[in-house]
Amino acid sequence: MNRFLIALVLGAALVGGIYLSTSLFGGPPALESARIYDTPRGIPEFELQSTQDEVAANEDLQGHWTLLFTGYTYCPDICPTTMSLLKSNMPALMEATDLPIEVWMISVDPKRDHLEQVARYVNFFGDGFVGVRAEHPELYPFVTSIGMMYSVPEEEQEIYEVNHSAAIVLVNPNGQQHAIFQPVQRPGEYYTIEPETFVSDFQKIVGASGF
Repeated sequence: MNRFLIALVLGAALVGGIYLSTSLFGGPPALESARIYDTPRGIPEFELQSTQDEVAANEDLQGHWTLLFTGYTYCPDICPTTMSLLKSNMPALMEATDLPIEVWMISVDPKRDHLEQVARYVNFFGDGFVGVRAEHPELYPFVTSIGMMYSVPEEEQEIYEVNHSAAIVLVNPNGQQHAIFQPVQRPGEYYTIEPETFVSDFQKIVGASGF
């Protein structure tokens, strides 16, 4: 067998091996606006006030999928848009899994968002929507531990907007950060999650997760 033929056979074997590997063992799904972490990330111990069970801790993220989103009740644009997006697309998300799905809106406005205020806000969006809050010393470490950020107003400010991350973190049923959905910015608009790619990516991620 000449060298060309040997190379051809080896090449065919390599392609076949790649095909079999991909077919039998699968690979990461092709995503448009999300990224799956190479290794699921644990979340440091936390304790926050919750509209659901008074106190939210790490164990409250287990046994279901959780979408973590930073926001605040006085937010004029990103927050209500994102919450409405999640509410309207919840049926499509639930088709991807037999496990429950919760949405946690993490209030990043501890000065104005007391628990009753947050409860009124999230209850508008229905079952499965949970509001969590804390004072800045407890809140900031939790928010940064999941890769998010928010701005802190001056002490004397009474009317202000809070700059905050617009991404959504997906926590798996083991209570670990599994993926993150990145917002996009359209010309002349603020950053927000794209509904179609969000739903599609969520379905692919959950389908490939093994949960």
